[in-house]
Amino acid sequence: MIQQGFPRALVVLLGTAAAVVTLAGIQAVGSILGPVVLALTLVIAVSPLRSWLSRHRAPTWMQIVIPLAVVLLVLLGMIAVLSLAAAQLALLAPTYATQFNEMVTDLQHWAAGLGYGSEQLNKALSSLDPGKVIEVAQGLLSSLMSVMSSLFLIVVLLLAMSLDAPVFSRIVDAAAVERPALALALKTFSYRTRRYLIVSTFFGLICSALDVAALYALSVPLPLLWGVLALITNYIPNIGFILGLIPPALLGLLEGGPKTMLLVIVAYLAINVVIQSFIQPKFLGDAVGLSTTSTFLSLIVWAWVLGPLGALLAIPLSLLVRALLIDSDPASKWAAALLSGTLPEPEPPRPSDPTPKSAPPPAVP
Repeated sequence: MIQQGFPRALVVLLGTAAAVVTLAGIQAVGSILGPVVLALTLVIAVSPLRSWLSRHRAPTWMQIVIPLAVVLLVLLGMIAVLSLAAAQLALLAPTYATQFNEMVTDLQHWAAGLGYGSEQLNKALSSLDPGKVIEVAQGLLSSLMSVMSSLFLIVVLLLAMSLDAPVFSRIVDAAAVERPALALALKTFSYRTRRYLIVSTFFGLICSALDVAALYALSVPLPLLWGVLALITNYIPNIGFILGLIPPALLGLLEGGPKTMLLVIVAYLAINVVIQSFIQPKFLGDAVGLSTTSTFLSLIVWAWVLGPLGALLAIPLSLLVRALLIDSDPASKWAAALLSGTLPEPEPPRPSDPTPKSAPPPAVP
């Protein structure tokens, strides 16, 4: 008997419609879901510390308090650095008004020398304001600071998840008997997320240290703050270092002119492109399980859904969706292959049925 299902085109349309509705719902509750995913990611990041304490027979309260304290120190440090950077930019903005006006005048003379001294061009150049230029960098910092605006909710979620983490781990181990694919998908999600955070942090620290040294050599103000900003934006895939480049490049333009700005851009490109494009992928390998195209699309989608927090958590969010919808279903291996950009492992050949022996010819009487 032949069973006919829904047409494939209808299934694709229904799936796309369901995805759009789901993303719209996530966007509506983004102020709640964003901190939840951030807390989950941080709990996964410090889970090796909790496991180490458990193996060394540490008291239960230490297994909860010490990882929680580490996470809180990191969060508070990020908030302090971003707040200080925004405040310093606000103080520096008025001091560069003279330099900016001189730069606009030089641009007008340069354009007039090329024969482009039209009234529209002069009006456009005259409308430039140093405060607006600095607002670009302040807007970037403010958007990153908004990620930490729900600090109280994040702390409560961290405490709750830290208390439930050991029990949840045992539940996943027990579920492996009845739902092996789902249990393996959740464990793979935790492993890939943790490895992504560790490798990104390690190479982010290297890039930040080199960026700070380059900014010191070029006499760009607040180099240490921009180094920390480069570390934070390193978690944003594909375009993170560009976002971290904007404030020091603007200050380099105002402090030393176009030459300094160009040197800052060249230094950032040389440091970040070489490390993030050639060295870091070799250490990550297939740990993340997302192709370059999937990573960039996930950045666009999650930044649209959750804003700056979605950009920071684009990779963990995509890994979570993959674990729940694709890796937990053994029949979705080709969907996983499209996301990862690697061919799935071939299934072992099934043993063929034995060929029935032909019956002997009937005896002739």
